[in-house]
Parts: sequence; structure tokens; C-alpha cells
Amino acid sequence: METGEPATELSADLTGITTWLFDLDDTLYPPERQILKRVSGRIFDYMVRLTGLPEDEARALQLRYLTDHGATLGGLLQDYKFDPADFLADVHDVPLDGLDPEPGLRLALERLQGPRYVFTNGSTEHGRRVLEALGLTDLFSGLFSIEDAELLPKPAPETFAKMIARFGIDPTRTAFFEDTPRNLQPAKVLGMTTVLVGPRALTSTDAYIDFRAAALGPFLATAHLAETKA
Repeated sequence: METGEPATELSADLTGITTWLFDLDDTLYPPERQILKRVSGRIFDYMVRLTGLPEDEARALQLRYLTDHGATLGGLLQDYKFDPADFLADVHDVPLDGLDPEPGLRLALERLQGPRYVFTNGSTEHGRRVLEALGLTDLFSGLFSIEDAELLPKPAPETFAKMIARFGIDPTRTAFFEDTPRNLQPAKVLGMTTVLVGPRALTSTDAYIDFRAAALGPFLATAHLAETKA
């Protein structure tokens, strides 16, 4: 980079970590792939159809839902009657072209000692499709989706509690990788090591973020890990 800044923080000390928790979209793959953008577009289209509002009014309502509920779905469930399963199937019905396996990321993930989990606000089927497209399915021990959260998205503390109970993890020995800063705040309260991922990571100054990784692969590839037992 012309500024002389590193592309990501390198050589992070993760020697105390035994469980690895990852957000899915824009975390396990870069936002340039635009998969989440496609999903977001379908969410807005669904909202316009459901509410019957003009697009400008629907956009304003969606912004309020995102602020108040963390996701459009939560607000819609409060104010409208519809089938959440239909919503999830519709909005995640996007092509995954451009999501190809990245050997460097796979090798970096393979370095991690202990179970790896996905913790997403997306649907179960979307999570499965993305992991398959990335060629990473076999590296993960579990997936916690919005259905598992009973439709209450991150950063709700109740959803973190459900996820922890499902996987039986120790938060104080867990590293959580996320591209959305506010989803890392409850993780830090629980004692997790927090890693903000993505192009805006290095400019973040939030105190609850322990490490910043503009690129996930190089961050994991250079991290200091616990020594493998013979």
C-alpha cells in the first residue's frame, strides 16, 4: 500500500485459543465477491413486495429495522405477517459465482488447532452452499444459523448464549472473526478474543476489538498458535 501500512495485522498471539468461530459472509470470503450485496438486494425487494411501500419509504423503514433489530427480518416479523421460511429461502436464492476455493485460506485454516465453527445471521442452507463453494465444508465442525437463533440475529446476547450452549465452547478460549464491528462487542463481554475482518478493519478504533485483519488468510497464516501436541 502506498501509505506504508501493512495489508493486515501479522503475527497475532493466539496461543491461548482452542476454538475458532467465524462469521460467514464478507468474512470467509472478501466483500468484493458481492454475495452479501446480492442477498441484501433480494431482502429489499422482498420488503417492498411485503409492505407495499414506495422504495424510498421502504428504504427508510429498513434502516430503522437495522438500527433497532440488527436485521430487516426482525422488524418485519414485528410489523407484518409472513412466513419466515419463505423469506429466508427467497433472499438467499442468489448465484454464488465468484466464490472459488482459495488454497491459501484453506492452508491457513488447517493450521488452527481445535474445532472451527460458523456463526452466521444467514440461513442454514446459505451457509452450507457458501462453505461448499469455498471448498471448506470439511474443515468446520458446526454451523449456527439464523434458524438456530430462532430468528434473533447477532449481536443479541441471547443468540450468543444459544450458540455457546449448542457448541459447548469456552468463550475465554475462543477467537471470533467478524466483519461487523457491533457483533464483536457482546463477544468481547463474554471473554472472547475478537478479530475484525475486512477492508475497514485497520481504521477501526473500537476498544472491544483485539485484532484487525484486512485479509483473513494472511492473518491466520502468520498467527502464533499453541504448539501441536505430539
